[in-house]
Amino acid sequence: MIYRHTLSNGLRVMIEEIAYVRSVSMGIWVGTGSRDELPAEAGVSHLLEHMFFKGTSKLSATQLAEVFDNIGGQINAFTTKEYTGFHAKVLDEHAPLAFETLAQMMFDSVFDEEELHREKRVVVEEIKMYEDNPEEAVHDLIVEESYAGHPLGGNILGTEESLARIDRSCLLNYVNRRYTPDNMVLSISGHIQKDAVLDHIERLFGGFRRKKGVVITGAPTFLAKRIFRPRPVEQTHVCLAVRGHEYEDERSYALVLLNNVLGGSSSSRLFQEIRERRGMAYNIFSYHSMFRDAGLFTIYFGSSAAQAEEVYTLLESLLRDLAKNGITTDELTKAKNQLVGSLLLSMESTSQRMSRLGKNELLLGRQVDLEETIAELRKVTLQDVHTLAIELLLQPISVVAMGPEDQPFDVDCAFHA
Repeated sequence: MIYRHTLSNGLRVMIEEIAYVRSVSMGIWVGTGSRDELPAEAGVSHLLEHMFFKGTSKLSATQLAEVFDNIGGQINAFTTKEYTGFHAKVLDEHAPLAFETLAQMMFDSVFDEEELHREKRVVVEEIKMYEDNPEEAVHDLIVEESYAGHPLGGNILGTEESLARIDRSCLLNYVNRRYTPDNMVLSISGHIQKDAVLDHIERLFGGFRRKKGVVITGAPTFLAKRIFRPRPVEQTHVCLAVRGHEYEDERSYALVLLNNVLGGSSSSRLFQEIRERRGMAYNIFSYHSMFRDAGLFTIYFGSSAAQAEEVYTLLESLLRDLAKNGITTDELTKAKNQLVGSLLLSMESTSQRMSRLGKNELLLGRQVDLEETIAELRKVTLQDVHTLAIELLLQPISVVAMGPEDQPFDVDCAFHA
């Protein structure tokens, strides 16, 4: 059973009872990310994610890490452009301790200045690590350039310069403004009883009071940019993107099916034609990034610099064919079966179920029933996918590439609608 409960301070709690497992997965979902930062605090969302692990008034950073190691549990966190998540998984008998530790981290972190100085150095190393890996960095670059001038285009990690400006008062101001009860969701899935845990959760999470400070940003304008960045590497890494759809767009089900057929699986057109049949790339795939008021549909490939433009020409041909002729009945059936199967298999994990509960509540304000999702996928027609392919693939396109300086990729070879 799934239950929704609101604590006395307005924090929403989602609980799913699963009697046949021994694990409990829990997550704190916060409706803030890099797009909600002011220009002077770029990177603060991600830095804070790290700092919540760096000690409370009762536990040092080492002791916090030992809490979950000592009980065989797991804890981690992540930051996106629009939300931040802290998640843990433990045996059912250790759930009370896990709840207490998460509450301490959220509401009693001290944000020690020395720890902050050290952690900023860690994040700078993380930035350098990504910059040294163009296969990763090119995905950040396509968003930065396509949404240039808008907070959504900013790098989640920030920059060395922006991190240098962040001090403890900046962290506290951001927490007070964005880590508020009405902007957070606690989701729980596993071997747990709602009535037995709610009083405990109210005591741990219901006492804090903060009023959300709203950061208002309009929807970004998509920019069809052309960028080549030289790097001392052997391969050329290319991303191209077009405008996609936001979270609740009614065409999202057709979009996930289109993505699956085009480049979202090992049997997709891109993977089969360019990697398997021609051996011209090791990695090639597509994906869709959804935001609350925008979206990007992106294709990536990495190949030797000498043949990168040839790969792009093949890719262009595949995209034009898809926009002209759509997909086949067999491809649509296979994509539906694959996505439904993946969805059902993911429900065997308490972590995945907890994540689904938390994100649905935070981003949509409601739960999307599993059967509803499957029914919507099943309803999508060939014409739905074809109409969407025409809309997406014949738009202005943004192209970014990273590769060797002596063999620059011609970003202006990108086709136009």
